[in-house]
This record gives sequence, C-alpha cells and structure tokens, in this order.
Amino acid sequence: MKLKFPGIKILDRYIIRKFLGTWIFSIAIFIVILVVFDYAEKLEDFINNKAPMSAIWLQYYLNFIPFFINQFVGLLTFIGVIFFTSKMAYNTEIVAMLSSGESFRRLMWPYFLSATVIMLFSLVLNLWVIPRANEPRVAFLQQYNTRDRAASRTYDPHIYRQIGPGTFVYLRNFSGETQKAAYFAIERYENGALASSLEAATVTYDEQTRRWTAPTYITRTMTAPDSLGNPSGERFEKLTNLDTLININTTELGRLDQLITTMNIHELNDFIDEQKEKGSDMMALFEVERQSRFSYPAAIFILTLIGVSLSSRKVRGGTGLHMGLGIGLCFGYILFSRFAEEFAKGGILPAAISVWMPNVIFAAIAVYLYIKAPK
Repeated sequence: MKLKFPGIKILDRYIIRKFLGTWIFSIAIFIVILVVFDYAEKLEDFINNKAPMSAIWLQYYLNFIPFFINQFVGLLTFIGVIFFTSKMAYNTEIVAMLSSGESFRRLMWPYFLSATVIMLFSLVLNLWVIPRANEPRVAFLQQYNTRDRAASRTYDPHIYRQIGPGTFVYLRNFSGETQKAAYFAIERYENGALASSLEAATVTYDEQTRRWTAPTYITRTMTAPDSLGNPSGERFEKLTNLDTLININTTELGRLDQLITTMNIHELNDFIDEQKEKGSDMMALFEVERQSRFSYPAAIFILTLIGVSLSSRKVRGGTGLHMGLGIGLCFGYILFSRFAEEFAKGGILPAAISVWMPNVIFAAIAVYLYIKAPK
C-alpha cells in the first residue's frame, strides 16, 4: 500500500488554528496566574532580602517562565485538545466531518501536525533553553529567597565522588570561594576492601593547574598477610608538601542533581560519558535526566491521541465529563512517571526502560481509546 501525503486542507487549517490557539491561550493564562501567585508568595522575601526589580523580572521570572511551561506542557496540551474537541463534538462539527466522508484516521492528521509543533517546542526547551535558564534562576533563589537559600547549598558539607574504578575521593566543608576543604582523602579499594588511602587537612585547589596541595598529609597502606600466616596490618607514613592531580574538577563537586539540570544535551552527554569512564555509582541519576528530556516531549502525541479519542464523542455530562476523565488520566501519567523515575534512580530498573515505561503503557491506552472512538 502506497502512502500518500495528505496535505493541508481548509479543514486541517481550521483544526490546527483551534488546537494551537487554545494551547497558546491556556499557556498565557496559566503563566499569568502562576507568576501572580509565585510573586505574592515570595514578595516578603524579595523585600527583606532587597532583591532589585531588574533581577526579579529579568533574572528570575524570565527564566522561570520557560521552566514551568515545560513542566506543564503535556497537561496544558491535553486540556486544550479536550476543551476544543469536546466543543466541536457538541456543536456536531465532528459528526459533520465524518458524515462528509472524512475518516477518523484522516481527522487525526491536523492534530498530530499541531502536536509535532508543540513537541519540537518542548524538545528545544528541554535540550537547550531550560538548562541555560536554570542556572540564573537557581542562583537568584539562593541569594534572595530565604527558604531556597537555607535548603540549597552549592556544595554539600560531605562530598564523596568516584574518580576511577575502585578509587574514591572525599572532601569535607569545601568552599567554592576560597577553593579549600577542611579535609581531603583518596581511597583505593581492591576486591571490596580498602587497599590504600591518602589523607590531608586544609587542602587547596588551584584552578589553573587543577592540582590539590596541602602542607602535610598521611598515606596508609594495607599490608598483605606474610608467609607465616600472620594477619595483614597497616603501614602509615607522614609526608609534606602534597601536590597531586586527580581526575576531578570543582564543577563535579557541586550538587550533581542541580548541576545536570544546567547542562544542555551536548554537555550532558559528554558528562555522562566521562562519569561512565570513572565508574561513577550515580549513573542512574544521570541517565534518568537524559532520558526524561526526550520522553516527556514524546508523550505529547500520546496525550493528544487520548484527548481526541475521549472528547470526539457526544456523551451525557458534557465537556465537564470529558475534562474530568482526561485530567484524571493525565495526572495518572504524571504520577506514574514520577514513580518510574524513582525506580530508575534506586537501581530497580534500567533508566531507559523505567523512564519510557509510562509512555509505552499510556500509548497502549491511547490506541485502545482510539479503536473505541466513534468512526
């Protein structure tokens, strides 16, 4: 069977205008409401911390808007589809379209064209725009919002990172301003047991040479049992003038859950490849971030198909019934997605399977509803 490009007819343009027009209008209303409530909630902190108006609107809200648009783009698309399709059904426009010889499958064409536009918009936000917007937005909150300043730290007090297979580095109370840590240790493990370690206090990092220095340090080496079967012991050695280069930089010392949200897709891919070479035990977190940037935009097609299939029939209860069923399914998808992410982060399931599983399940629901929709 030879596929033929259906083109864009008058009816298609009519549905596309309604779809995208309703979606843009709902986004605009949602953002106005969200900004007003957020501003009212944070106003006291803005005043107490003397946040300048230019920083509030240009540094925070300018970067706040794309972040929250993308957070709710699927839900708003879904609501928009149900709203205008249900209205078309109750005006018997859907019946007229199908009675004129238009197939239900052909009717889906302008819906999927519109969903493609929204999906590409969400993809651009996810992969490039939002990572760049997150950094100034988070920095503003840490400076001018009391709750975020108390809850967020650029560096955790205890930092533990894997820098190679079986090799770990630990820092305590590292300061980004002074580039110093109160304690520094490198530990090497063999067969699950500690083989050697290096420990130093008041260590300093040089950004230009990327070397760590300390006036004194101690090495500890675990000795193997001797030929007589005497148990292994420890050998300590105190040395001076530590000057070492390790496979880590201060960027990786920051809170990684915040760090990866500020990376565009190219930086994230490079970072994941680097961490994979080091044998990092946080790969699940990184993979969830990468996979979710693609899975959420892809869900727009699924939610569009569910929305059209639910709202294209005329049922007792009106648009409210369609909206109730649709929003229930949409929130079910969001909740399921969050649970699936936690499964992946906990190592219960591989990240790719866990993050995409809600899409697969709800795609099956969408196909079932499409089959049952009036033709």
